[in-house]
Amino acid sequence: MFSRMASTDVTAPSGDEASPRRAALVYNPIKVEVDQLRDAVTRHSADAGWAEPLFYETTVDELGDGLAREAIAAGADAVLVAGGDGTVRAVSEAMAGVEVPLTIVPSGTGNLLARNLQLPLSDPDAMIAATFAGDVHAIDVGFAELVRPDGQREERAFVVMGGMGLDAAMIANTSGDLKKKVGWVAYVDGAARSLVKAKPFGIMYQVAGHRMHRAHVQSVLFANCGSLPAGLELIPEASVADGQLDIAIFQPKTAFGWLAVWRRVAWDNSVLRRFRAGRRILRLRTRDNSIRYARGTGIQIAASVATPVQLDGDEFGEATAVDVRIHAGALRLAVPTGHTSPTL
Repeated sequence: MFSRMASTDVTAPSGDEASPRRAALVYNPIKVEVDQLRDAVTRHSADAGWAEPLFYETTVDELGDGLAREAIAAGADAVLVAGGDGTVRAVSEAMAGVEVPLTIVPSGTGNLLARNLQLPLSDPDAMIAATFAGDVHAIDVGFAELVRPDGQREERAFVVMGGMGLDAAMIANTSGDLKKKVGWVAYVDGAARSLVKAKPFGIMYQVAGHRMHRAHVQSVLFANCGSLPAGLELIPEASVADGQLDIAIFQPKTAFGWLAVWRRVAWDNSVLRRFRAGRRILRLRTRDNSIRYARGTGIQIAASVATPVQLDGDEFGEATAVDVRIHAGALRLAVPTGHTSPTL
């Protein structure tokens, strides 16, 4: 739960400041009703006694991280982000380690961070209001340093989960047009395309605090959150506020192995684990090795071949190695007053 950090009120301070506070909105114009959203932020700002808000619109070349830094440099006292998972990821990257709180206004198809935090997905007004009179909580942010095939290094953040292998190939093979039409269901098509060509690849990996391992895998996921769309629980114990990464290593060897993976995620984690009798069944069941779980503050992965990488559902090209670390409590997040998330 969010109780790992005492909440603080973000209501604007009274009167004797030289200038009123100001919020900034970073938004993806493809994912939102622009005029309606801007009007709502302006109205809530005025009601709270804050100055006219700043507005920053993302583009194909500017995903939001640069805009968030620009807003902070301009003196924004709070930042709101409205867009898909990629926009939230980019803005969170820029906001990590900054004292300015961030508000997520759910938009787009995935909203995975908002779903994991059980934020109101269909009430943008409630989230906008939280910017000015809500609670602020610290959540973790993951950072992945990617080593490219030419030796170049690139570090990027994620707030939900990243992966190396089949999951990234699935995202790369998902049609952008189909995703716009049917949302996250489009990933089913991407998965079908990827599974046809799926081949295990060799890795050496070491979870922080554990010994090094060698394995042949289909995918390695490193997660800050554990829930996926449609109620699927990939990693039920994952928490955004425990200072830990939850790691899932997929290594099915046959078609039956893939069935075991699906049963583990769609039935064991997402259904049986919710009930006392189901948890008793899980304790008695013999574990298979189709998925291995681990937990630590980081993981280092070296692959035998250049392999696709994804972060929060966006493809990030190929890498031969990934060094992932969790930054505990790095992001200050505004939520409605009294909001809790018992699943985390």
